[in-house]
Amino acid sequence: MAETDFIDDDDEVNEDAKKFMFVNRRAPYGTLYALESLELVLITGAFEQDVSVAFIDDGVFDIVKGQDTKAINMKNFSPTYRALEGYDIEKMYVEKESIEARGLTVDDFVVPVEVLSAEELSALMADQDVVVSA
Repeated sequence: MAETDFIDDDDEVNEDAKKFMFVNRRAPYGTLYALESLELVLITGAFEQDVSVAFIDDGVFDIVKGQDTKAINMKNFSPTYRALEGYDIEKMYVEKESIEARGLTVDDFVVPVEVLSAEELSALMADQDVVVSA
């Protein structure tokens, strides 16, 4: 890679990076979609791409604090979302209508998120190079 591919500012920015948005729409347990989406986010972040994550519909439950998964005999993977910052993945969004319909607030989440309306989130998705929905 040429030196001009990176801007040296405290954080290196890959100018060739694609904008990826991962959209989580499903509850964290009962299927593998949420966990596999998280793994894709981590892999994509490791390759220095411009990654963002959106939580819509029951996907908002992926990041709810205090999940007790003992009864379903599965590991609670929600704390892993806190590791995303180490991969420079800090753009995390929740759909306003989804959290309101489920009685949640930003204080209920394990990571800081930005709340966007469905319309704002749709516009953000349109600005991505790649959108992956799970």
